[in-house]
Amino acid sequence: MRRTLQHPARIVPFAFVCAIAVGTVVLMLPVSRAGDGHAPLITALFTATSAICTAGLATVDTATYWSGFGHAMLAVLTQLGGYGIMTMATLLGMLVSRRLGLRSRLMAQVETSPGIALGEVRGVLMRAAVIMFATEFVTMLIVTVRLWTAYDEPFGAALWEGAFTSIQAFNNAGFALRGDGMLSFVADWWICVPLTLAVIVGGLGVPVLVEVTRELRRPVHWSTHTRLTVWGSLILLAVGFATVLGFEWSNPGTLGPLGVTEKILASFVQGTIPRSGGYNTVDFSAMDTDTLAVTTGLMFIGGGSASTAGGIKVTTFFLLAYVIWSEARGEPDVVVGRRRIAESTQRQATSVALLGVAVVAGGTLILLGLTSGVPFDRVLFEAMSAFSTSGLSTGLTATLNEAGQIVLAVLMFVGRVGTIAVASALALKTRRRLYRYPEERPIVG
Repeated sequence: MRRTLQHPARIVPFAFVCAIAVGTVVLMLPVSRAGDGHAPLITALFTATSAICTAGLATVDTATYWSGFGHAMLAVLTQLGGYGIMTMATLLGMLVSRRLGLRSRLMAQVETSPGIALGEVRGVLMRAAVIMFATEFVTMLIVTVRLWTAYDEPFGAALWEGAFTSIQAFNNAGFALRGDGMLSFVADWWICVPLTLAVIVGGLGVPVLVEVTRELRRPVHWSTHTRLTVWGSLILLAVGFATVLGFEWSNPGTLGPLGVTEKILASFVQGTIPRSGGYNTVDFSAMDTDTLAVTTGLMFIGGGSASTAGGIKVTTFFLLAYVIWSEARGEPDVVVGRRRIAESTQRQATSVALLGVAVVAGGTLILLGLTSGVPFDRVLFEAMSAFSTSGLSTGLTATLNEAGQIVLAVLMFVGRVGTIAVASALALKTRRRLYRYPEERPIVG
């Protein structure tokens, strides 16, 4: 066990499991629940997993079930899971000792900043922390002032809701302090726009945020990863916006009763949120089947690599698109922006996508066996929401039995930690071959 946990790639999943266990114990304390007694084990476990994995799915009414202490713990767990457990521990250790050893650099690099040189890890951690807290602080100020002035909330209550909501937004979670979630703010630009922008920033990923802020005026110098993430995210945002606006324009259960500007705002929010945001300003259970189908696809793609979002990640999706395009054209190499993509990277992207499909398909089949009379598309939507840690729900999660909740908890864990990370943690034996077998080419396609 000691040798196994010495590898940074295996420490990260283990750290998430430990954090979920601690969160479960804390949420089971009577002080965490608003009512009498303590929360049941499965309820606490599911909620802790959802918070640590920044999903936002809930089997109980978050606003009324948990006490003020419970809400504070949800905020702490979400912040911890979003920034990264080992990354947060490394940052705190660095601030205390003002030193950053090789082991700490490796752990932080594996969890939050893959592709960043070891010598840059310290600067990346500090810059990522500044971006995170600055974004949350600005979002909190705007939301707090809006709730205080426009909704007549006491300043203390408005400040707490603004802080809680900003943490949930940047970390792409979806817990809310209101019984209806964010439905009452569907037409409020001062609430929806800041929260949605915070979701977008948090979903880009640490490497992209660091490079964009450093080379903001020189996008020509951006790396291939940053270009794929930024431009790919813009394309997916446009697809999500057009899908919701087009399919839901006259739907009486969603955008139908709203005005034109309100429909545009709601479409912008709901076109963005499926990429792992978690909030919803319209009722997803009333959405058209076509909208849910596109939303399911957007959830599967998710956000940027090394971000608070889930899914297979934007870079993986568009990299595979380039692979298909190059194969269709008969190109010997996969080239993105005058850069040849290594075969190992292509193999990793294929593995991530196929493992993601396998995990979601397996979870969906199990949930279908645990539910009766629920349409397949609704079950698939719920499983995809858990895997992508988007936190969206058509109402099925709250009706699942304990076995179904455990299935969703496992999907959230795999989606947040990553299919490759979980597979690496399970593959305890690794070895390097000193020989290669003869090559053969089976017929493909």
